[in-house]
Amino acid sequence: MKNNADKTTLPELSRRTFIKSAGIGVIAAPYIAKSAWAQTPPSDQIRHAIIGTGSMGRNHVKTFANTKGCDLVALCDVDPQQLAKALKDLPNADKIEKYGDFRELLKDKSIDSVSIASPDHWHTPIALWALMAGKHVYVEKPCSHNIKETNLLVKASKHFNKCVQHGTQRRSNGAHMEGMKQLQNGIIGKVHTIKAIDHQHREAIGRAQAEPVPEGVDYDLWLGAAPKVPFTKNRWHYNWRWFWEYGNGDAANDGVHQIDVAVWALGDRYPKRIVSSGGQYFYDDDHETPDTQTTIFEYDDTQIIWEMRLWTPYNLEGHDNGNVAYGTDGKMEFGRAGVVVTKGKEQIKIESPDVVEAIMPNFLTAVRANNPSKLHSPIEKGAIATNMALLANIATRIGASSLEYDPLKVTIKSPGFDAKANALLGRDYRKGYELPWKG
Repeated sequence: MKNNADKTTLPELSRRTFIKSAGIGVIAAPYIAKSAWAQTPPSDQIRHAIIGTGSMGRNHVKTFANTKGCDLVALCDVDPQQLAKALKDLPNADKIEKYGDFRELLKDKSIDSVSIASPDHWHTPIALWALMAGKHVYVEKPCSHNIKETNLLVKASKHFNKCVQHGTQRRSNGAHMEGMKQLQNGIIGKVHTIKAIDHQHREAIGRAQAEPVPEGVDYDLWLGAAPKVPFTKNRWHYNWRWFWEYGNGDAANDGVHQIDVAVWALGDRYPKRIVSSGGQYFYDDDHETPDTQTTIFEYDDTQIIWEMRLWTPYNLEGHDNGNVAYGTDGKMEFGRAGVVVTKGKEQIKIESPDVVEAIMPNFLTAVRANNPSKLHSPIEKGAIATNMALLANIATRIGASSLEYDPLKVTIKSPGFDAKANALLGRDYRKGYELPWKG
């Protein structure tokens, strides 16, 4: 794609200035190659940038840097030490642009696409800025911090007509894709229950005291919409997931993967009722989010049972995190090791008849075609799993006996808890960090 960088350095970029300078409202569609993916010449590359270079972000760096048809041209992180880690093993590190503020990165008009691996509370805001700047977006799971953000991002993807891939990668797994086809064709009969199992042993994080912000870190930008609080290491790398202002616990961290597979099996639809319970039964530390959680998503003729335990080993169920669909004629298990059907004493290993693109190359294929319909995990599907994980948290947090969520009106009904539940559909945004696009 474009090889000429068009950048403007702006230390403090306001929303109004950004919109004016980026030409929001009159954005020209970026050049998309007409050549087929397998025949992409070196001069016809997608120019890609990554925002957030923690453990997940470094996986993005490794994958996009080594994917045919992609030039990794820029990295961004508020922590210069994280940025240095991400650059360490890249042979062309000196040619990659480095940023501390994603808004400056988005000023580069030659960048075609970005992937977002920041803390969760920044996922939707950065994605909105990127769409407004004319970029295609790969956003890590969960796509948002709250349900109103999720829905806004789905709306924005359609409004700006860009590819927005959600990082629930099992939808790009060939065995899972074939398993879903056979499930729909009745290989195990009528499915009345699907288990979504999220079990693993996560160590306690202890209690951290306030300390100075690490050198070179823009902590205010990291906090973003969240309230201003003293810096602690437990609110920092990775452990931010266990604080409600930045993350949503393991429901939206790992659980969203298992919930997504279950929702996929049921045709990507919301339940009619949600029952959830849980709390901190294991941790006694700075964690705010549950270490134990069980949620039932009820449908008219079936149910999803999501189980989360952060104090048991992977192999307790005989496999790692995954799903089990129970049908009238057998069961189908989905996991990292593959898909297996059990019917009586017979076991059938499900394999894909075709080679399937992994989720990040698939994103690039859709970007090249400028065609969101080519995405394996489009935002409108990832949004359902994300919102269901968030609804499980809402039910658990308020202690409600049950919830009913209306996805059209974006309202929750919960006997005696309506006000508390609906208040958690969104959040308050700190001044200067409001959402840049309201729909």
